[in-house]
Amino acid sequence: MENSNYLGSEKVGTLLRKFAIPCICSLIISCLYNIVDQIFVGNGVGYLGNAATGVIFPITVVGWGLSLFFGDGAAAALSVSLGRGETKDIHRSVGGAVLGSFLSGVVVIVISYLWGDSLLRLIGATDANIQMAHDYGVIIFAMMPLAMTQNTLASIIRADGSPKYAMATMLTGAIINIIGDPVAIFVLDMGIKGAAWATILGQFVSFVICAAYLGRSKTFQVKARSFKPSAALLKPVMALGTSSLLTQLSIVVITVVNNILLVKYGAQSLYGADIPLAAFVVIMKLFQIVLNIAIGIAAGAQPIVGYNYGAKNYDRVRELLKLMIKWTVIVGLICMVLFEAIPGVFIRMFGSADDPIYFDFAVLCLRIYLALILVTCVQKVCAIFLQSIGKAKAAAPLSILRDALLIVFSLLIPVFLGVTGIFWAAPIADILAILITAAVMIRVWKELSRGNNAQEPTAAIQPSRQGAIITIAREHGSAGKRIGQLVAQRLNIPCYYKELVAVAAQESGLAQEFISGINSDENAVMRELYLSTDPVKRAIAAQDTAIRRIADAGSCVLIGRSADYILRNYKDVVRIFIHAPKSYREKKVMEMYGDSPEAAKKSITRSDAARAAYYKSVSGHEWGDPHRYELCIDASMGEDAAANLICDYINRMSKL
Repeated sequence: MENSNYLGSEKVGTLLRKFAIPCICSLIISCLYNIVDQIFVGNGVGYLGNAATGVIFPITVVGWGLSLFFGDGAAAALSVSLGRGETKDIHRSVGGAVLGSFLSGVVVIVISYLWGDSLLRLIGATDANIQMAHDYGVIIFAMMPLAMTQNTLASIIRADGSPKYAMATMLTGAIINIIGDPVAIFVLDMGIKGAAWATILGQFVSFVICAAYLGRSKTFQVKARSFKPSAALLKPVMALGTSSLLTQLSIVVITVVNNILLVKYGAQSLYGADIPLAAFVVIMKLFQIVLNIAIGIAAGAQPIVGYNYGAKNYDRVRELLKLMIKWTVIVGLICMVLFEAIPGVFIRMFGSADDPIYFDFAVLCLRIYLALILVTCVQKVCAIFLQSIGKAKAAAPLSILRDALLIVFSLLIPVFLGVTGIFWAAPIADILAILITAAVMIRVWKELSRGNNAQEPTAAIQPSRQGAIITIAREHGSAGKRIGQLVAQRLNIPCYYKELVAVAAQESGLAQEFISGINSDENAVMRELYLSTDPVKRAIAAQDTAIRRIADAGSCVLIGRSADYILRNYKDVVRIFIHAPKSYREKKVMEMYGDSPEAAKKSITRSDAARAAYYKSVSGHEWGDPHRYELCIDASMGEDAAANLICDYINRMSKL
């Protein structure tokens, strides 16, 4: 609670600096390996070496994405478990994620080695760079399992409350790579192989340091049995890590598509296939550095934005958004001016400046591709901001919008403009993406400006006698809420429905409206992303705490909110599931909400799917599984009859 109050009361500028700077540093360090290789390879081997490392890049990004799939998922699951006070199985979730990442690395090795040079040619290698790509890739691939495991462990270490340790491990590996590259390439004259050996040496040292942390972790203790696979524990980890994987895979698709197009259209131009490919690799490294700064600003702000949005501190949310965009614009504007004014300086950093054809082409394309880097950064920051406030329906499409447009225009424009058209695709995609994003953000800004000034009802936990704690889960339209209220009246015990939300809001400082909406009927594709966002995780943790406090006060009726699972270790809990035929429920929905028959059917389908997804996310179990309830009641017998049946059961149980 102290941390939450801090997020809601400290100056937003101070908070943003505190959270964003470490995040930016971590992201910059994480991309140093490849960028450092590019610089030293370009100066020591030439632009063909850069083209070769660019061919290997998509495969390493696949590995990176898989490591984040398990690492970010395990980190999110760890945070949720700690918030709920459920620490028993944390070590198994961590062990499963580490094992999954390692085995995924083994799969990457097997595929890369068995497919061999044919794979490299498929993703953009040419006759001129295939041998260099082969020599570099064979070494890099060998370390993939440990490098991926290290990256997964870094995410887990940060979630365990040791972000400085995680950053130190990455920084150590990067420094080793920075020192090792010139020694191996220039002193030992190992060429592109030297760059690869320096990279995997840094990765190995980082892995050893991360693995050593497992012996001193704060919230879990890894044992041999921690690495025994468990589908039930690994599934939520993978669900929470899906968005990280998809983000990385979009980079792979863009890179592979561009590699293939650059080779195709480059071969038809005076530049040949390798010059455009090498120039693109260099430009993408510069793009990656700037974009990581912007993403670091937005990602660092996520917990601050999420808390204040959940607490309905909309003025602070707007102020945070303005600060995020302000600093993103400043960074983007500085970089954009530098790229346009002195592009040659950046091209020379990566070598091969003595080749006038390559140099002139690279300078031209850098100016084109990064002309609107400011716009790119702002668009990405807005997408992350929307995810921070739980608007997954808007956040997910916007996060990949620019990339999707880029692929489309990369395929279309070169038909008319040749190889340089591939680079023109970026600013055109940026313009369309920011226009669409701006329309969404204007609507969100208006919503934040309107806010919700109405006073929300408060609720205290009501005293009660010892006895049964009745949890009621129900299908939409089954009148389960009304049945629960009747049961509470007849047994003379408190009933919590909206009152439960009010208690959670009082305990957490979050808004009732926000907590109430966490199991709303989100789009099926977006539910997992929505439920994994920071403000939603906070709301779920607050709600779980409220449910336990209510149960501690004595006998009561709790309606919905996965209370049956939250109270699974409590005595005297009676779990009830209310269902009814669809025709009965459709009629009820039409009566209660005035829906048409078609609207009632859709409402039931959406609502039941949302409740099932929420229950699955919270518990890992299937909602409505009859084996998990003491009573499953068909509500079509009538509300009074159903309530009487439950009361009879409770009275009989109390006499046993």
